[in-house]
Amino acid sequence: MKTATRKPDLLSFSCPELEKWMEGWGESAFHGRQVFHWLHQRGVHDYEKMTDLSKALRERLAAEAPLVAMSIQQKLLAPDGTIKYRIRLNDGLEIESVYMPFEDRRTLCVSTQVGCAMGCVFCATARMGLVRNLTAGEITGQLELVTVDLAGQQQRPVTNVVFMGMGEPLANFSAVARAVENLRAPLGAGLSRRHITVSTSGLVPAMDKFAAEVPAKLAVSLNASSDEVRSRLMPVNRRWNLDKLIGCCRGLRLAGADRITFEYVMLRGVNDSVEDARRLVKLLSGLLCKINLIPYNPIADSPFQRPEESAVLEFQRILLEKNFSVFIRQSRGEQVAAACGQLVTEGRK
Repeated sequence: MKTATRKPDLLSFSCPELEKWMEGWGESAFHGRQVFHWLHQRGVHDYEKMTDLSKALRERLAAEAPLVAMSIQQKLLAPDGTIKYRIRLNDGLEIESVYMPFEDRRTLCVSTQVGCAMGCVFCATARMGLVRNLTAGEITGQLELVTVDLAGQQQRPVTNVVFMGMGEPLANFSAVARAVENLRAPLGAGLSRRHITVSTSGLVPAMDKFAAEVPAKLAVSLNASSDEVRSRLMPVNRRWNLDKLIGCCRGLRLAGADRITFEYVMLRGVNDSVEDARRLVKLLSGLLCKINLIPYNPIADSPFQRPEESAVLEFQRILLEKNFSVFIRQSRGEQVAAACGQLVTEGRK
């Protein structure tokens, strides 16, 4: 019995790989660049619409390298302009992406996995468990679908991409690294490293590899200033505790003016006290970084509550007094469950 030959996933190819693959077909490398441009800059995922390719080549591509189908199943618009997209993948599974327009930028938050294995107790995605990793093409495909959907609203609808949606990006390292490469490609989205941010819950070995190999900024989901609290909130801390995590952060060789961003989800009565803030000062002392304070965004059946505004402001004040760069992140899209920690799908076909 013959084993079916796996079709190539051109959406996940880099531009040089696509050029080489075309040459292996006996075609010009230029055709590889053309296809890459159609896929990643124009967001066209239909060979028939690639009008500068010959009909014979379009037909051969459709037969031998069919494109992975992705489609927008639902759009939910929040009063602040945030849009939550429910996107269906080729196998029927679904993910969510969030578009957030600001005065100075337009950011898309993309998912890297269907579900997540990290088990953070305050996050809706964690309740799904891990269903599967996304391919590089499925990661960048979120940007391409949204860009086409928003065409005409802006010359460049998305200026920044953050890998902070469903999943742990560094647990899907190779696909994420390839996606960043394709987002930066001049024939693709053409984003600079300072416009791409990848978040992690603290996979220490992968963080070293990321800093050495991936041209993007790094964000670390911290959420506590003691091992006791962080281990309760984030099981990853039981393997790589704060000493290992912050030690890794101090040793990372970041490019140019890059600095690590620490994300700190604030939970009432759990990690929002003055003592928590003072411990955080000691923990991060001397580390060039930026801190985002994120008041908790409620999810169904959660034991956690949003902190009092006064507690958030006092927490920020203590950090500012010690000359940290610290910001209170405003919730975006909470009315349509699009805010940090609220993304979730059924996680099945």
